[in-house]
Amino acid sequence: MTDVRVRNAAPTANGHAPPWRMLVELWLIARPALWLVSLVPFYVGHLLATRQLVAGQNVCLPPSRACLPTLGPVLTGLVIWGPLVWLAVLAINDACDLDGDLRNPRKDDAPLTSGRLSVRAALVAAHVTAAAALLVAATIRTSFALVTLGFLVLGWLYSVRPIRLKDRPGFDVATNAVSVGGFALLAGWTVVRPIEGFPWVMVAEGVLVATALYIPTTVTDYKADVASGYTTIAVRLGPRIAYWIGLAAWTASCAIAVALAATGHVFPHRTLWVQAVSAPILVAVYHRYLGRAREPGEVLHGIIVVSWVFLVPYLVFALMYTNTI
Repeated sequence: MTDVRVRNAAPTANGHAPPWRMLVELWLIARPALWLVSLVPFYVGHLLATRQLVAGQNVCLPPSRACLPTLGPVLTGLVIWGPLVWLAVLAINDACDLDGDLRNPRKDDAPLTSGRLSVRAALVAAHVTAAAALLVAATIRTSFALVTLGFLVLGWLYSVRPIRLKDRPGFDVATNAVSVGGFALLAGWTVVRPIEGFPWVMVAEGVLVATALYIPTTVTDYKADVASGYTTIAVRLGPRIAYWIGLAAWTASCAIAVALAATGHVFPHRTLWVQAVSAPILVAVYHRYLGRAREPGEVLHGIIVVSWVFLVPYLVFALMYTNTI
């Protein structure tokens, strides 16, 4: 089956596919549905930096009260932290995972496993988009470019041998959690203002949330990863223990939110009642929908439900943080 797929794909792999088809395949590799994974924390970082629900107004920084325009940088940041960084890291990932993906039935129709796109083309696309992301980010400010570089480096270390953090239990989770919960959050802040003044406790909050939402995906791929020889945290520890680690991270993130609201640090004190009421509900929903989920459809449904419930207290936080209500 594998030999037939690769043999039939030879003309495409040799570069005979029309340019528009190549763009379609790169679009599929970039997985637009995943862009929200980085753009949501990017937006939160922007919210923390500007106290604005919508980008576009100038941000005035004390003590000089110098005003910085935000719309142009934010739009640029969305392009960087959407298609550019994701194509850069996912093209590398798909190229490095090809042998294992050929054994995964869920990947049968992917651009590389089907042979519609060659490994060489994916690698070229990854390097070009990574360079473009860094060059464009550098036009905004150095700290923003460094944050973007951090995301790209972790993305590549996750996939590329011999380091390949994907196959190192614990590091696979940490890489994704720091990238999405940490660097994406910092990107939203640094795209509109210098890094000074960033509330670093929010990185801990972001990393914990990202950990809790990433671990169920390792449970989803448990059987395929075992068959492919990948040693993720779910493969090493088992799906059940992996789930409990995710629940612990989720619970810790809820506790931090309550503590921040209680002290009035970052979270307005008047959000305390919302955070205190929602924390046990969030933990219960996570346990209810992800505690027994094993099949891909069940896990995906659980993550969607948990994410939507999670948005409720954080929408209240956003409205109060920006003095909208």
